[in-house]
Amino acid sequence: MRIIILAAASFSLFLFTSCNNEDQQETGKSENNIDAARNFIRAALDGKFDQARQYLFIDSVNTNWMDIAERSYAKNDQSVKDGYRSASINIHKVNKLNDSTTVIIYSNSYKNDHDTLKVLKVSNQWLVDLKYLFEHDADTLTVKPLTNDTLK
Repeated sequence: MRIIILAAASFSLFLFTSCNNEDQQETGKSENNIDAARNFIRAALDGKFDQARQYLFIDSVNTNWMDIAERSYAKNDQSVKDGYRSASINIHKVNKLNDSTTVIIYSNSYKNDHDTLKVLKVSNQWLVDLKYLFEHDADTLTVKPLTNDTLK
């Protein structure tokens, strides 16, 4: 009888620690800037938007962009969703602007379109800022000069 109780207690302890480790991995904390971008992109490609939000710099604009991306993903056919889920992430360029800001140019193997993410270090945590993806010029690494308005 004692052996059965001991075995059941050991199995329960094993289950508890297994579930506990899994929860720790999904807290939304990344080791570095590239890891944060990779975790965010992977979650979005897999359609796990609640998990992707853990890596998001939360403000009203980013939340709105994330809502739009989630609705757009949900409208896709299952074959497109499967394509995204099976896609690998390709990091093309990492441009570290300073100690707390990095711009990462990436694509996925399914669509192979280059996109840009800005990753910020906020309160010792790396987070993705979607505003940069949607509000920057096509070439993110150059600054365009201001032009004078000729129609005054």
